[in-house]
Amino acid sequence: MRCYTLPACVLLATTCLGCATTTPAIPIAGTPSADFDTESGPLASASGEFSSTASAAGCETGQPHILLVTGYTSATGQAETSTAPEMSLEDLEAIALAHNPAIKELTATTQKAAGYRAQVTARPNPRVGYQGQQLADEGTDQHLAFVEQEIVTGGKLQLNHRVLNATVCAQLQELEAQRLRVTTDIRIRFYEALAIQRQLQLIDDFSIVAEKGYTLAEQRKKAGEGSQIDTLQARIQKSEVGLSRRQATARLAATWREIAALAGQPNMAQAPLAGALPTETPSMEWNSLANTVVATSPEYAAARARVARARAAVERQLAQQTPNLAVQMGAGVDNGTDSGMLNVQVGVPIPLYNKNRGNIAAARAEVCRAIFEAERIENDVKARLAVVSQEYETAAAAIEQYVSEILPSASSSMELAEKAYQAGEADFVQILIARKTFYDSNVQYINAQAQLAIARAKIEGVLLTGGLDAVRDDSGDDSLRGQAFSQQ
Repeated sequence: MRCYTLPACVLLATTCLGCATTTPAIPIAGTPSADFDTESGPLASASGEFSSTASAAGCETGQPHILLVTGYTSATGQAETSTAPEMSLEDLEAIALAHNPAIKELTATTQKAAGYRAQVTARPNPRVGYQGQQLADEGTDQHLAFVEQEIVTGGKLQLNHRVLNATVCAQLQELEAQRLRVTTDIRIRFYEALAIQRQLQLIDDFSIVAEKGYTLAEQRKKAGEGSQIDTLQARIQKSEVGLSRRQATARLAATWREIAALAGQPNMAQAPLAGALPTETPSMEWNSLANTVVATSPEYAAARARVARARAAVERQLAQQTPNLAVQMGAGVDNGTDSGMLNVQVGVPIPLYNKNRGNIAAARAEVCRAIFEAERIENDVKARLAVVSQEYETAAAAIEQYVSEILPSASSSMELAEKAYQAGEADFVQILIARKTFYDSNVQYINAQAQLAIARAKIEGVLLTGGLDAVRDDSGDDSLRGQAFSQQ
C-alpha cells in the first residue's frame, strides 16, 4: 500500500477544517480512494495499488531446429531479466507526487485560499484620535481624546468564514484530483512503456529466427534447392523485423520522456521497467461502478463544495442588509468651564437606497449555476466511464480469445508448417507466413494486455487524466471583509 501525504501547509488547513470522511470503495483491487465530505473538505490522503500477475504460457515447439531458436517463447512467457537497475510503477509514482509542478501549484493555491479564509474573519481595528474646538478663543478651548470602533452585526464575519471555508474545501478536492491525474497519467505511460519493452523482447527473439531463416534461404539458393524469391521474402521479413525494432525503440524513448516530464524530472535517465501486464479479465458491473466512481471522484466533490459555497454566499449577502454600529467614546477637558468632558456617539447607516438586492440576486443565480455545473460533471464522469468500459471490454475479449485460441493455433500452425517443410510437403513461403502470424499474434496480445491495464488505471484514477494541464485556481479573495465594513 502506498500512502499519499499532502504538504504541511495543506494538512494544517485540513486539520483546521475538521473534516469528517466516509468513502465507498470502487470494487477493483487496489483502487485509490479520495475520502471527502462535501461540506467539510477532503481527507488529505489517498491510497491504492494496482497489481497484476502474469502467467507463463510458453510456446511448446518441440525440438528446435535451424528455423527456430531454442527457448523462443510467445508473449505470454516471462520477461527477460535485465542487469540494469529497474524502476517500478511505485518508484515512478513517488517521484511524480514529489516533483510534479501542477501538484505544487495547487498546493500553493490551497494555502492561498486558507490565508483568505483567515483574513475575512478579522475584526476591524479601533480608531483613536484627538479633537480640539474653539482653539482661537483663549480660555474657552476644548480638548478631547476619543476611541472609535465599528461593531459588525448580522454574523457577517462568521458567514465570511463559511464561504471561504467552502472555497478551501473545493481547493483541497482539486488538489486531490490533481494527484490522481498525475498518478493515472504515470500509470498509463508506464503500461504503454512496459508493453513496448515486452514487444522489444519479442522482436529480439524473432529477429534471431528471421536471421536464421534468411541464412537458410541463402544456403538453399546456393545449393540449388531454393529460389531467389525465397531469399527475397526472407530478406524482407528480416528487414521488417529490424524496422519494427527501430520504431519500437523510438516509441519507448518518447514514452519515457513523457513519464519524466509528468514526474517533474525531465532529465531523468531512461531505465528498464519492472512489472507485468495483466492476464486476468474480471467482469465489471458498469452501472453500479458508475455511481461509485462519481461518489469517490474529488472532481465531483469539488463541484459540490462550490455549491455549498454558493449557498453560504446567499446567506452572507442577505446579512449585508443588517447595518453595522459605529460607536465612539471620548474624554477631555473644557477650559471655559474648567471641567471635564465625556462624549458618547453611536451611528448606524440606514439602508434606504442600497439594500444589496443586486448582490443577493447574483448569489442566488450562482447557486443555480453551481448546481448545474455539478450535474454536468457527474454526467461527464459517467460518459468518460462509458468510453473506458468499451476499452476494457474489447481488451478483455481480445485477451481471452488470444489465450484460448489464437496463440495456441498460431504456435501449432508454425510447428506444422516446419514439419511439413522438412517433409517436403510445404514451400518456404508458408514457413515465413506461419512465423509472421505467430509474431503478429503475440504483438497484438501484448497490445490487448496494455489496453486492459490502461483501462483499469483510468478506473482506479476515477477517470482523471491531464497531469500537466493548467490547474484551476479558485482560491477566492478577501473582498467579503471589505464589503462587511462598507454598507454604502
